[in-house]
Amino acid sequence: MKNRAVLTAAELDLFTELDREPATAPEIASRLHLHERATTRLLDCLITFGLLIKRDALYRPSERGAIISGDHPETILPSLLHLNHLWENWSHLTESVRQGQNPHREPKARRQGARLEAFIGTMHVVGRELSRRLAETYDLDRFGKLLDIGGGAATYTIAFLKKNSRMRALLFDLPEVVPLAEGRLREAGLLERVDLVAGDFYEDELPRGCDLALLSAIIHQNSPEKNLELFRKVRRALAPGGVLLIRDHIMNEERTAPADGALFALNMLVCTDGGDCYTFAEVEQALLEAGFKSVRRVRCGEGMDSLVEAAV
Repeated sequence: MKNRAVLTAAELDLFTELDREPATAPEIASRLHLHERATTRLLDCLITFGLLIKRDALYRPSERGAIISGDHPETILPSLLHLNHLWENWSHLTESVRQGQNPHREPKARRQGARLEAFIGTMHVVGRELSRRLAETYDLDRFGKLLDIGGGAATYTIAFLKKNSRMRALLFDLPEVVPLAEGRLREAGLLERVDLVAGDFYEDELPRGCDLALLSAIIHQNSPEKNLELFRKVRRALAPGGVLLIRDHIMNEERTAPADGALFALNMLVCTDGGDCYTFAEVEQALLEAGFKSVRRVRCGEGMDSLVEAAV
C-alpha cells in the first residue's frame, strides 16, 4: 500500500509541483485537475511517510521527500516512474509462473517517449555512484578506447573517462537514446572525447576497433541464445587483445544469492521474453563458445555490481 501511494504521487508529479510552489490541498488539486478529497487523503498519507510536511495548511516536500522532485539535482523521480511502469507487469506474476512468461506483457520491442526517458533516467540514477566505484576498482589504465554497448545516458562512459584521462569512447545505442547520452556528456564536459553511434545491437554489427567493450546491465534482459549471438558480435568488433567487461547480477550455482538477483530474475520473467539472471558457469560457457578466452570473475557483488571479464 505504501509503495502504491508513493508511485501514484510520483506519477502525478506532486513532489515537483509542491517543491516549486507549496500549496494547500484544494490548490494543488485544482492545479493538477485532481479530486480534492482524494488528493487530501494522499497528501496526508505522504506526511506519515515523512515525505511531505504541512504548515498553515500548505504542503511542501520534506528534506527526505525533496529528492523525488524532478528539480532536485539528485532526483530519483525517473526511477519511481520506471517502477510505476513495472507495476502492471508484476501484477501478472501468478500467470507468468503458471505459463512460463507474462501473457499480458506489451509486445513492443522498444520503450518510447516518457517511458523511454524514465528507463534511461532510472539507469542513470542507479549508476551514478556505482559507476564511479567500479571505475576506481577496475584497472582501466591499460585501455585506450571504450565501446559502451547500449550505453544509455553515458553514465559508465563518463565515469570511465574521468578515471582514465587518456581514454576515448564510442557509445552505441538506439537513435532515440543517443540525444540523451549527448546531453549528459556535454554537461560532464566530455563530449569531445566520445563518438556517438546510433544503432540496434540486436540487429546491427557493432563498431570496430575498441580495446574495451562494456555490457552494463544488458545480459539479464536476453535469453541464452541472444546473449551468445551478442557475445559473438562483441568479439568480432573488439581489437586484437581486447577485453569484454560484463556488469550484471551473477548468481551462485543454487541461484539463491545474491538475493537481489533472485528477485530480479522474477522481474525478467514478467518483463521480458527470455531474460534471466545467470550463474558464472553459464556466462563463462557462452563466452567460451563465442570465442573468448581467459574468462574470470573480477568482482563479486551483492547487487547488480558483479563483473566478469573475458579476453579476445
